[in-house]
Amino acid sequence: MTVALMISLQGCVAAGVLPSHVEGQALPSLSPMLERVTPAVVNITTEGRQKLDDSLINDPFFRRFFGETQTDRKIDGTASGVIIHAQLGHILTNYHVLEGAERIIVTLNDGRQFEATIIGADPKVDLAVIAISANRLTAVRFGDSDRLKVGDFVVAIGNPYGIGQSVTSGIISALHRNPGIGEYENFIQTDASINLGNSGGALINLRGELIGINTAILGGQSGGNIGIGFAIPVNTAAGIIDQIIRFGQVERGLLGIEVGNVDSQTATASNLPNNRGAIIERVFPGSPADKAGLEAGDIVLNINQSQINGASDVKSIIGSIRAGTRLDIVYLRSGKTFKASATIQAARGAAGTTTPERPPIWEAE
Repeated sequence: MTVALMISLQGCVAAGVLPSHVEGQALPSLSPMLERVTPAVVNITTEGRQKLDDSLINDPFFRRFFGETQTDRKIDGTASGVIIHAQLGHILTNYHVLEGAERIIVTLNDGRQFEATIIGADPKVDLAVIAISANRLTAVRFGDSDRLKVGDFVVAIGNPYGIGQSVTSGIISALHRNPGIGEYENFIQTDASINLGNSGGALINLRGELIGINTAILGGQSGGNIGIGFAIPVNTAAGIIDQIIRFGQVERGLLGIEVGNVDSQTATASNLPNNRGAIIERVFPGSPADKAGLEAGDIVLNINQSQINGASDVKSIIGSIRAGTRLDIVYLRSGKTFKASATIQAARGAAGTTTPERPPIWEAE
């Protein structure tokens, strides 16, 4: 066996990828890991009705074929989901997969089918939890998306174009992406092939751990994959999942700051070794941030032990935490590091909170 092959096999074993044998020769293979993980990824089929545009309803050609009283049409969809709790039958998927659905059918890896009910959803992060009543389920194990690095190998599992469960591989191309497709964005970018129908499927590492929920693609003219796919980090999803399961919805808290990205000039002036962090541009009077002593010009480095790389990280973290939660914030002021604690509040004077006279809503932007 060559030295190069030995090194390759050692790396695979370290990652939990065991060798397979072809004609007596040991070769790296993802199949042992996938045999453990693929049962936790499901196919989802939805049935619903879509209200038709008035211009269609009034079109004589449309009325000729669909009738005078047709005001909506039947729509079907295919997507993916990930089993996150085997005993309770909880499945995580994207909200947009279920939007408008009147019936949700889950097909397991072993071919069994079940009708699902919706536990709750969060449109702003595009996540939802559904449930089926079934035994012999396999749940996925969560990884730590905060530890991901560009170049890490990943595998996407889902139901592209409704053809059935498929597996593709690639690397993490970028982190903290904000393509402008949602209100709260902090996407993992990958070149592992993600197509229509992969929404809600799993992005996993080579240890077989869930590190993201495949959500969107930047497609070519045909709408297919061009090597740019986006997944919601599992650490972002975790806080949302907890709220959905416990309360059926997400009640977001607001810290009361406006933040921006740190540019090179600010980083140099603050003795930062890089441009990571988010600079506070405004603190609203009477807000939790104001009470915690934060000021405009402070650079937020860490919230609840999660590193802040830019303004979107602040918004993403705050957006995944329920009102009333205490935050530990590490920030930089005049070249020195400080710590503060703040309890985020609900917006617009929700019960048990005190809202200042202005502004009516605090938002990290």
